[in-house]
Amino acid sequence: MNRTDDDEPLRGRWIAMAALLVASFMNLMDVTIVNVAIPSLAAAFDATDSEIEWVVAVYILTFALLLLPMGRLGDRFGRRRMFVSGVCMFTIGSALCGMAPSIEGLIGARVLQGIGGAMMIPQTLAIVPALFAPKERGLAFALFGLSAGLASVSGPVLGGVLIGADIWGLEWRPIFLVNVPVGIIAVLATLRYVPNLAGEKGLRIDLVGVAIAALALFCVLFPLIEGRQLGWPVWIFGMLLGALPLTGVFVWWQRFRASRGQAQLLPVALFRNRSYVVGSFLVMMLFSGVPGFFFVLAILLQVGNGLTPLESGLTTMPFSIGVLLASGMAGRLGNRVPKLRISLGGLLLVSCVLLLPFVMPQAGETLRRGALILPLLIGGMGLGTAISPMFNIVLAQVRDGDTGSASGALQSFQQIGGALGLAVMGQLFFGYLGRNGEGVADYSTALTHALWFSTFTFACVAVFVWQLPKGEQAKLDNTVAA
Repeated sequence: MNRTDDDEPLRGRWIAMAALLVASFMNLMDVTIVNVAIPSLAAAFDATDSEIEWVVAVYILTFALLLLPMGRLGDRFGRRRMFVSGVCMFTIGSALCGMAPSIEGLIGARVLQGIGGAMMIPQTLAIVPALFAPKERGLAFALFGLSAGLASVSGPVLGGVLIGADIWGLEWRPIFLVNVPVGIIAVLATLRYVPNLAGEKGLRIDLVGVAIAALALFCVLFPLIEGRQLGWPVWIFGMLLGALPLTGVFVWWQRFRASRGQAQLLPVALFRNRSYVVGSFLVMMLFSGVPGFFFVLAILLQVGNGLTPLESGLTTMPFSIGVLLASGMAGRLGNRVPKLRISLGGLLLVSCVLLLPFVMPQAGETLRRGALILPLLIGGMGLGTAISPMFNIVLAQVRDGDTGSASGALQSFQQIGGALGLAVMGQLFFGYLGRNGEGVADYSTALTHALWFSTFTFACVAVFVWQLPKGEQAKLDNTVAA
């Protein structure tokens, strides 16, 4: 049940929020922290390039495929129950990753992590309205933005520290094992402070819709993850094209079930919610630019300029600081002027990616890490400014019983955007290096080529946010004045 401004504030709500943030942080950080350990994993298991790629890819694929149905299961069986079950599954998967005896065992344990992540993450955003009144949700969603920004940047830093410390001779294993005590604390805090949110027992699960959506997402995500490594054969493009008619079949099936009064995986009402549709596009555009940005920047810093994983992570810390500063300001603004803030955030991110090429080393030059501080700080402030009102405005008008599926779908779009950005920016970056060489200046120019994609996606966020209905901003503004 969503809280209103007239309700008595829920005791322990900020502790409950901390548990949600910890789970979200673990999930997001687990994507980036593994990248630092790839050389160690390859050496420990004598793994092939393909096996190492699947350590990363199988988590993203499993997570994205299951987000939508797991969100709907949260609506059916209760969001707290699904969240706790997901954290437990993720924690068990992390323990098995840390104890994996072989590369095949590690890949299998990563599947369990992906299942757990898909179970818990859709519930995080859906639980917020049950914890906070509208006037407090701006700060709550700002904290999710802060968590996302910190996880994306602190993952490489923490991974570098843990691997370098070689705790008890465990080498790379602590990057997974560190999740175990954190997961246990998150479960205990959730059981104590998050209210037991009952699901809609009469809600049916659209199994056919689950199958169609999973197949459509697989046809998009598998080519984006594996296409470059496979050399972009013709059948990869066939899979991508096949996703279009599958998407059409999925929409038709959802409308067909709605016409018969049956449950839908993605409620048809969301298709008619312009705020949700436009907002989902904005989320996809924003997250198309962020993961790929950090991926190519990490390659430039470590491979192109010889920094260690820890030095690379520390170099990108100004971005986290920017997210922290902007998220603090976003919390004070609450729900005010969301479209203006999203547009401003997009423009700040555009400024970041346009400034970076001017401070990168050219032939005969060495990297000046201090020169990256200002662009990255501006970029972090852009992400922190945009992400809080974006999630708030997208989910503000969703019916209470559909928040789980809406949240799961929204984060599916986020994952699709991230996979798209990684594929396109990786292709632009490595394609240039393959044609021109691997000198310091070549890495800088390759980064410039890749960043044109981020420039485009962030500019889309700044421009298309104004396509959100005016009434949605007015409703959010009114919750502040109430």
